Amino acid sequence: MLPLHKLIPQGKGLARVLLQRAATIELDWDLRQKSRFAATDSQGRALAIFLPRGQAVRGGDVLVAEDGSLVRVIAAPQKVLHITTCPTHGTPFDLMRAAYHLGNRHVPIELQPDHLKIEPDHVLADMLRSMHLTVAEAEMPFEPEGGAYGGHVTNDGHSHHGHGHAHSHGHGHSHDHVHGPGCNHDH
Repeated sequence: MLPLHKLIPQGKGLARVLLQRAATIELDWDLRQKSRFAATDSQGRALAIFLPRGQAVRGGDVLVAEDGSLVRVIAAPQKVLHITTCPTHGTPFDLMRAAYHLGNRHVPIELQPDHLKIEPDHVLADMLRSMHLTVAEAEMPFEPEGGAYGGHVTNDGHSHHGHGHAHSHGHGHSHDHVHGPGCNHDH
């Protein structure tokens, strides 16, 4: 088993060719928020990851093995609820309100300018639909917002220390739109 103790956020400072040659591991959010876990990389190597406690791994981060080899982390698609405003009478404020109510419940939440993502939860889905939001089940990478304190990297790729990076999200939306009561849509 190959131990990995070091993480380079978003592979910052590494040459592009090194990143392209690096082995990869696909991890869902459940695993990426743990500081100690085992995984198998794209080259079939068994890895043992030991990171400082409380350090979440983000898609695009690079892990460094004891032998100096690099492993690039890919956020694995997982079941999520993709939340958007109602196309006929929704406003961006609806998303802000939803984020507030979800945040009050301490739900891990991915914030994007045009949508929110949370882990599947039918009670929360019903609450959001009652707020006239469109809630669709989807299989997508999940990058919830980091903590508000310390040098955590947020979803837009900007840490509080000013390190930015380009971010590409594969959007494989499988939208079955379901609206809440009073949304004036045919059900």
